[in-house]
Order: sequence, then C-alpha cells, then structure tokens
Amino acid sequence: MKVTYDRQTDTMTITLRDERIKESDEVRPGIIADFGFDGGIVRFEILDASKVVNNTREMQFAIGE
Repeated sequence: MKVTYDRQTDTMTITLRDERIKESDEVRPGIIADFGFDGGIVRFEILDASKVVNNTREMQFAIGE
C-alpha cells in the first residue's frame, strides 16, 4: 500500500495494489475509486484532501491481530 499527497492539487492517493486502471467512479463527492480489469479496487483518490484529512503531512498505522 502506498499513500501520496500532492500539495499543488490538494489530492491524496491511496494505492492498494499496482495494477492498470480500467475505470473510475466518484463513489462519494470528492472520493474517486479506481478499479482494475478484475473489478477490484486499485486505488482511492481524495480531492480537496486538506479539507478531509486532519494532517496531510502525518500518517499513523494500526495493525490489528
């Protein structure tokens, strides 16, 4: 998994796997899901991320058991 933030476009991209994108759909206002050829989600794009994410410069991970 890879998370990138583009300050110029204020876009956060969360990539779940490295696959080609077949189609994209805005699943909620400002949230775009990109789907691969197998129909599974490849990545999410969050538009106007600074309005949604508390701190775009910091990330925390939690791994459950």
